[in-house]
Amino acid sequence: MRLHRLEITAFGPYSGHEVVDFDALGADGLFLLHGDTGAGKTTLLDAVAFALYGTVPGARGQGKQQLRCDTADADVPTSVSLELTVQGHRLRIRRSPEYQRPKKKGDGYTEQKAKASLTWVGEPPSGEAPEGLTRIDEIARTVYRLLGMDHHQFFQVVLLPQGEFAKFLRADTEERAKLLEKLFGTQRFTDVERWFTERRKERRRELQEQTQEARKLLARVSQEAGTTEPDEGEDEQSWLEELEKRLTGEQEEAQAEQSRLRRVREDAEATLTARRELADRVRRKRAATAELTGIAEHREQHRAWRAELDAAQRAIPVLTVRQATREATAEHERAAEEVTVASARCVGVDTSAELPELRSTAGRYREEAGALAQLVSEARQQDTDRQRLAELADGIDTDARADAALAEQQEGLPERITGARQDLDEARRAAARQETVAARVDELGALLTDARELPAAEEHLNRMRTRAQEAVDEHQRLREHLHALRERRLAGMAAELAEGLQSGSPCPVCGSATHPEPGLPVAEPVSAEQEKQAQADEQAAHARREEAGALAQQAQQTCERLRERLGEYTESGARAELAEATAERDTLRAQAAQEQHHADRLAELEASTERLTTERGELAARMAASRSEHTTLTATVEEREHRLRRARGDFGSVAERREHLLDLVARIDRLVEATTARDDARSRAEQQRTALWKAATEAGFDDVEAALDAERGQDRRAGLSESLAEVERREAAAQATVAELSDVDDDTEVDLVGADEAAAAARDAAERAAAVATGAEQRRNSVAELAEKLRRTWAELGPVHAEFAELDALTDVVNGHGQNARKMTLRSYVLAARLEEVAVAATHRLQRMSAGRYSFVHTDAAGMRGTRGGLGLDVLDDYSGLTRPTKTLSGGESFLASLSLALGLADVVAAETGGALLDTLFIDEGFGTLDAATLDLVMDTLDELRAGGRVVGLVSHVEEMRQRIGVRLRVRASRSGSTLAIES
Repeated sequence: MRLHRLEITAFGPYSGHEVVDFDALGADGLFLLHGDTGAGKTTLLDAVAFALYGTVPGARGQGKQQLRCDTADADVPTSVSLELTVQGHRLRIRRSPEYQRPKKKGDGYTEQKAKASLTWVGEPPSGEAPEGLTRIDEIARTVYRLLGMDHHQFFQVVLLPQGEFAKFLRADTEERAKLLEKLFGTQRFTDVERWFTERRKERRRELQEQTQEARKLLARVSQEAGTTEPDEGEDEQSWLEELEKRLTGEQEEAQAEQSRLRRVREDAEATLTARRELADRVRRKRAATAELTGIAEHREQHRAWRAELDAAQRAIPVLTVRQATREATAEHERAAEEVTVASARCVGVDTSAELPELRSTAGRYREEAGALAQLVSEARQQDTDRQRLAELADGIDTDARADAALAEQQEGLPERITGARQDLDEARRAAARQETVAARVDELGALLTDARELPAAEEHLNRMRTRAQEAVDEHQRLREHLHALRERRLAGMAAELAEGLQSGSPCPVCGSATHPEPGLPVAEPVSAEQEKQAQADEQAAHARREEAGALAQQAQQTCERLRERLGEYTESGARAELAEATAERDTLRAQAAQEQHHADRLAELEASTERLTTERGELAARMAASRSEHTTLTATVEEREHRLRRARGDFGSVAERREHLLDLVARIDRLVEATTARDDARSRAEQQRTALWKAATEAGFDDVEAALDAERGQDRRAGLSESLAEVERREAAAQATVAELSDVDDDTEVDLVGADEAAAAARDAAERAAAVATGAEQRRNSVAELAEKLRRTWAELGPVHAEFAELDALTDVVNGHGQNARKMTLRSYVLAARLEEVAVAATHRLQRMSAGRYSFVHTDAAGMRGTRGGLGLDVLDDYSGLTRPTKTLSGGESFLASLSLALGLADVVAAETGGALLDTLFIDEGFGTLDAATLDLVMDTLDELRAGGRVVGLVSHVEEMRQRIGVRLRVRASRSGSTLAIES
């Protein structure tokens, strides 16, 4: 895989459109990507990853909106385009991430969907569409098929990110296993382990369930049989057969006893039934005889009840007529009272006159009131017209004042229009200059901030330079001390070995058992502990030197950026210009804010000219019409007033006089009606009294008082009727019973107690026997059914036991237990093999970069506290001949080991996946931890990579890298967004 061209727009810190020509950068096989911290160096690697896979490495890939540049214009879309060659085919991939953009109309945001396209430059591969692809999922499958690796593998073998391999170098077994599993796609072996574990868990659960089911069945059998479970070691099959035989015998005995006692119970119950029937007949005969005797004793009372009921029934019609008579009398009294009331209300009228005369008087008053009806409407119109005269006078006066006010407004209108037009022009000019002045204020504010920060930055730079020089001096002193110790150590090493020689023992160097000339001690010998301590001090000083150098370089870059942005400006000059520009901006902003107000005021004044002329014309016409109407209406009101004064007489108004006449007519009419009703009520009352006497005689009574004395209420009549009917019913029933039981002697005595006790005893004995027989049968049937299930369960358990034992042993082996001698899981075993290949490939480069001192050693030893091994990675130090953990390496040594491991891992993964040859490789940071000699070795290794046809891009801000690498891609940061430039 070789990259040719990368284009990014509004991506990361890049607000505009930037192009990276990898063909030009990689012409020499090695290029440097450098720039300020945070300018966007790593973002270029993210863009390559995003173009291929639609995601970026690490935590940066967790957010969608973060991929878009915050300072980009709203109408500039975010996109990444990458042109590359894979397996001999050249293609171009273009992607846009999902992000939120401002709406074109209105407030708020709208979601911009993710898009992607893949086009072929030249002939496409066999089976691919010539027009390319636009679906994201199809593009992902095509990229994976061409590269042969997913995005996790690509990030590790092509984009060697900051700190990832140093972390892998020092990781524990589990963390290292997770990364290797992603890179080599060994998830299937983990799935196999999980499958065996879950299968064993499932089979164990099934076995336990079946075993538990057998135990439950055995417990239920013993519970149903009412016995204890078999003892441990006892044959359960034989125990079950003996139990079934015993229960069958018990059931047969219980059924025989039940049959015998059932016959005894039937005989006793038959005897009891016969005696109960005879006792009931004797009781009924005695009760009927007693009933007839009691009825005969009360015969006279019953005849009195019948006479009383007959008289009450005959009095009912008389009572009805009496009620009508009472109502007619009450009506006559009410009518007479009404005549009295009506006479009292007819003041000024002769109420003793006959009815025809009263009707004539009412007619005369009614005609007089009718004549006044027309004048009442004229009186209401008179009031309306007087109110209208007042309204016309007020309207004429109001219109006159309004006309005078409008005339006054017309006089000053032209002058105000001219002033409003001038105010509007000034506001528009202020709005036009506002944006320019505001931009100048922002620029001066940023310059003032930079000017304030510059003195502190320069002071910080001086401190960092001093600290860096002190760190260099200290490191140089400790390095010279270490070299001196090593020379003395080598000089005294022979004497040190000679001290441990013994006659007859082999030499650890040459193996000889004779020691003719052992080395002699030297003055001031150096021990290994002293050398190690000096080496540790030198490495710590080197780390402090690199850290101080990096801080000084950062301080230098900060000062340069501040001076570059300030130019000729000073803090006082920037502050003065900022104050002046701020005041001007505020003034213009206030003037521009009044633009709409001035425009509205001008439009209102211009519209007022025509409006005032129209309103004055309308007022003049309205006043003329009002004056004419007022004159005409005044004459009409005066003429009508003469007629109304004659009609109302002594009353306040014509309406009051007419209402008085109508009320008097109504009172006379009421007196006539009341008199007529009184005469009619008197006649009806006399008729009802005559009808009452006639009804009493027709009912058989001597007079009305006798009929009224026979009156009985409804409850009393109903009670008498029910009592007589009950007596007749009781007498008939008793006579029928006596006739039916004529063969029964009233004096017969029946013994029911003895028969009842005998039947109850026989019944209890039969029920107990039935319960015993039923329980025995149910117990035998339940035990037989459970025994059948238990035998089937025993038969099924045998194969399940055998299968689980085999699966259990195999699962232990796969998971590193049981017969697994290495105690390694299947996943760890496969990953250990891959890690061993990586260690071999990485050792080739590590030896080169460390001048032959270090080699990687793979170990499958178990970890601390019994953790499983298989993924251990140590380093062999050729100086001491000892193997030690990777965590003991210094900062620079860790970088060399990490870089070697990354390159070796890239080779092994590419070979394992069968993917495309990786012709382009990126290494992100870490060179600042190396001294000059070690950096030479690293550069030699990178030269080997590019000599093999690869293009290597280094991401670093170390100053020395700029001196060593001729082709550079510079990233510059600014407030408006980062930019790119190729330097050579």
